[in-house]
Amino acid sequence: MNVLEIRGLGVDYLSGSGVVHAVTDVSLDLRRGEILGLAGESGSGKSTLANAVARLLRPPATITSGSVVYHREDGSSLDVLALKREELRRFRWKELAVVFQSAMNSLNPVSTVGAQVDDVLRIHAPAMSRNERTDRVVELLQRVGISADRRRSYPHELSGGMRQRAAIAIALALNPEIIIMDEPTTALDVVVQRDILHEIRALREEYGFAVVFITHDLSLLMEISDRIAIMYAGRVVETGTARGLHKTPRHPYTLGLLRSFPRLHGPREELLGIPGTPPDLRSLPPGCAFHPRCHLTVAECSSILPELTPGSTEGAVACLLNGGSGVGEEES
Repeated sequence: MNVLEIRGLGVDYLSGSGVVHAVTDVSLDLRRGEILGLAGESGSGKSTLANAVARLLRPPATITSGSVVYHREDGSSLDVLALKREELRRFRWKELAVVFQSAMNSLNPVSTVGAQVDDVLRIHAPAMSRNERTDRVVELLQRVGISADRRRSYPHELSGGMRQRAAIAIALALNPEIIIMDEPTTALDVVVQRDILHEIRALREEYGFAVVFITHDLSLLMEISDRIAIMYAGRVVETGTARGLHKTPRHPYTLGLLRSFPRLHGPREELLGIPGTPPDLRSLPPGCAFHPRCHLTVAECSSILPELTPGSTEGAVACLLNGGSGVGEEES
């Protein structure tokens, strides 16, 4: 059952040098309790998409098309893009929360981490007494691995991993149905990163929330996600299960991302990567936006824009070469 449905979403940035089409015609489903990974190079539209869903965009960004519908467990639905100010205020934190990339920038530097968790409870759960809020703050911090005595610590007194845990505790305060995590482990070392990922999985199992996990690291998504969506130049170019995308990627861009990190097992092989750079979103090439960098391009790729179409397995791909068993097998 879907908890969130995104249909035909478009986001533009208006500038003096032209219109930047940051997100174009994106349609995605988030199922209840799943982890949906969102991957792609910097500038592919991942964070813009997340901010549009959470209604966090500010000028010069503007949502130009599409819909975002949230489905509650009781069967009722909300059109997120149509919510008024007070409705949106109630929707955030209670239904949807966000964990940003840099906790040091998203946390208030002059307020203790405990006070910042308490702020969410005080404003959005006014029926709770002060003692109840204190107990809840301690419970949340301990649940993410922070001892109760650290609730009086300021963000600068905590390590990067502890700050990110505090940000996750704030997001969990009101037990939301959806948590958007925008590259929450990017600035952390690999050991702390693994601890955070383990914590996210454990919390998901315990509380049952759904996660949109955004990162440029596809190998990380293979480990944590149930399904993955690959974005390029503002569009979704492939979706599928983590296992399916790892075994038989069908879009050349997905294959290029997979070949950009080393294997842990098997013989050593050359990392090929992806030649060139992402296109200028103000002036996209005709046809498939990836074709100037694609080693499998055919003449039609420069004139025909492929649509995201379902494949033979769970998932979809936007590529004129998506027939047969997939790009991955053709190249192996």
